[in-house]
Amino acid sequence: MRVLVVEDEEDLVEALRYGLVRADYAVDVAYDLEEATQKLYASAYDLMVLDLALPDGDGFDLCRAVRSGRLDGESGPDLRILMLTARDRLADRVRGLDEGADDYLVKPFAFPELLARVRALLRRESGGGSAVWTVGDLRLDTGRREAFRAGRLLRLTPKEFAVLRYLMSRPGQVVSAEELLEHVWDENADPFTNTVRVTVGTLRRKLAAPDEEQVIETVVRHGYRLRETRESGTAGTAAVPAGK
Repeated sequence: MRVLVVEDEEDLVEALRYGLVRADYAVDVAYDLEEATQKLYASAYDLMVLDLALPDGDGFDLCRAVRSGRLDGESGPDLRILMLTARDRLADRVRGLDEGADDYLVKPFAFPELLARVRALLRRESGGGSAVWTVGDLRLDTGRREAFRAGRLLRLTPKEFAVLRYLMSRPGQVVSAEELLEHVWDENADPFTNTVRVTVGTLRRKLAAPDEEQVIETVVRHGYRLRETRESGTAGTAAVPAGK
């Protein structure tokens, strides 16, 4: 999943970038409203972490522009927004949520809590109600960053895990290479390389043992699709009930 961090404190930006990348998110950064607006127009993001006190204005204005559709960017008005700010008054928290933020976290904060809130917001986007997703005999634990097939632990690289997570959030749907590049890699990725094809290729080999069917199929000239199998019991990403 791809995250835009809108924050002007450089030390905090680097800490957020480091922690989110380690958690397998693709991260872009904007240091003010103008830069954030340009990036929202140019790229599709799954979530925005938004500070309020920015050098050229107030984050409330950007949130309102996204939600109203006035900022007609690639992410659309349903972009998940986590406000991250030192404003801790009740009135500010209420206003943030009323302006359209999905969540509001006050500085200083513990990074594990921020990461848990990011996971929760992205699960909501993909229709999952749990940190554990299942599709067929695939099982993905987004909290522990572990993936299994038929109970077998898969040794995935961060990018392979991120690609699988994106495909599992859209089971049965055709996902183009361009869409994967947009959501799994950051703005520094070269769109003219074959990095998506190579990553999907290695992921497919790791997913299928010699006696197992391949669950990622290539749809010629369109992209890739994660097959929905009868074992999943649903037509989408299914959350594993608590206690199982």
